[in-house]
Amino acid sequence: MDSRETAPSPERNKQPILEVLARVLPPRGLVLEIGSGTGQHVAHFARALPALTFQPSEMDVERHASIEAWVAEGNLSNVKPPLAIDVTKHPWPVSAADAVVCINVIHISPWEATLALMAGAGRILPAGGVLVTYGPYMRGGAHTSQSNDAFDASLRARNPLWGVRDMDKVAEVAGNEGLALEKAVPMPANNFTLVWRKPHP
Repeated sequence: MDSRETAPSPERNKQPILEVLARVLPPRGLVLEIGSGTGQHVAHFARALPALTFQPSEMDVERHASIEAWVAEGNLSNVKPPLAIDVTKHPWPVSAADAVVCINVIHISPWEATLALMAGAGRILPAGGVLVTYGPYMRGGAHTSQSNDAFDASLRARNPLWGVRDMDKVAEVAGNEGLALEKAVPMPANNFTLVWRKPHP
């Protein structure tokens, strides 16, 4: 029985995100993924970046079988077994990582999760380490497209604590945790890949 789950969003965005990761991740080391979902992303990234070791994590433990199945299907030796990480519960079970990747989580979680993500990443990353986040963002308090405006409304209808976040407000929170926004890369479908770096002292 094939336990792999397939979601349409990762299939669409995994390659554009990989192209950014290939430019900003370190050449080797441990990459922690927060919110691995089905496992499609981590399998795609690990296959393309074999010198890196990936640690997937997913709070929904029922999805761990799918993550493991994607890893097994790719015969990937550079992916560790998934962990159940709730970013709001500190300390995280991973005490150090060379990079952190978090895709499509910030807008589908309470604001407290963003605060905790930045705090946790700021704590476990080394000087020069990167956090990469992906998803839709507002800029200057305004949506970047009508479709994002409608998407934001649909998210808040599902859960009032969810919603598309303002990039400036996320950057302020990140800055409080020692993470600087290095670049905002425009992506397909009105999304952004944001690269946050922990500066050297």
